Amino acid sequence: MTFWFYYFCFFTMAQTTENFPALKNDNLLRAARGEDVDRIPVWVMRQAGRYLPEFQAVRKLHDFFTICRTPELACEVTMQPIRRFDLDASIIFSDILVIPQALGMTVEMKPGPFFPEPLVTPDDLSKLTADGAVSRLKYVGDAITMMRHKLDGKVPLIGFTGAPWTLMGYMIEGGGSQTMSMAKSWLNEHNEASHKLLSLLTDVIVDYFEMQVKAGAQMLQVFESSADYINKEQFAEVSLPYVRQIRDQLRKRLQEQSIEPVPMVLYAKGGGHSLSEQAQCGYEVIGLDYNVDPLEARKAVGSNVTLQGNLNPADMYLPEAELRALTDQMVRKFGKKRYIANLGHGITPQTPIESMNVLVETVHTVSKEL
Repeated sequence: MTFWFYYFCFFTMAQTTENFPALKNDNLLRAARGEDVDRIPVWVMRQAGRYLPEFQAVRKLHDFFTICRTPELACEVTMQPIRRFDLDASIIFSDILVIPQALGMTVEMKPGPFFPEPLVTPDDLSKLTADGAVSRLKYVGDAITMMRHKLDGKVPLIGFTGAPWTLMGYMIEGGGSQTMSMAKSWLNEHNEASHKLLSLLTDVIVDYFEMQVKAGAQMLQVFESSADYINKEQFAEVSLPYVRQIRDQLRKRLQEQSIEPVPMVLYAKGGGHSLSEQAQCGYEVIGLDYNVDPLEARKAVGSNVTLQGNLNPADMYLPEAELRALTDQMVRKFGKKRYIANLGHGITPQTPIESMNVLVETVHTVSKEL
């Protein structure tokens, strides 16, 4: 090997080795790897967000994407639930739609996501600028690095992205949709262009995840939030191949740079029909929505994959005794081995604060009995 090869390897490791505080609570990472845990780890999708009054106070002063793009603000709202609750993980405050923004599309919050100029025909793909996209997302990496220091090793930090199909849907629909009819019509009328777009998004996501790992993310989650708009056959065509590529390409790239891979979570809302297929994609963790039975999920994925989920967010509005009973039942169904407690979808804005305490406390209490 040449001197320059060794220099490159050393330089790469120097660039990706930050002097972060030692991790005090590693139950999340241990559960993801299938190791024994002191207690079942619990965190909540969208745990830094609108249900917290302190987040609402920040939001009154700053535009949503300004918070995303300002590391100090992103870290502040990321820390808010960690200060309140005995959670076992933190997830960086950002949004899946920063990727379309990095590709050159305008995305606004009015109050939900709105694209003034969505993709209408395949010719519109020429407007997307993939070159340099990850450099335009540097603020996310900066926030991750800053957050690792602010956490002081209290809990692991999760990074995330939207999956290609989910991002494609937003980019074509121009925002949220109850049907994804326009995106699905692309699959029929512009199939080649659809796969070109999905491949482009996959490549950008791999770059984005590589950057997040180098910045300090300790686990990564892929949100296939729009899986419930497509059937099993379509899921096999437009979701599974691309989420598999994300995992495989990222793993290969990190190994080539002698960087330790981090555990990865695949969460496909509405993808319960394909759990065994998801389990074959190489992700350490499969996230479940609230329509999936824990016992059936375990049968589908086998014993070598960790499950995450899956309390219905609507249950968080129930009286304390009922919420505690449902959480207790959920945890006992999943068991302590290879399990991460979570909701089956993101926490909703009007969720009572006390419900979060009940959820977290119940998970930890029951886990001591298992």
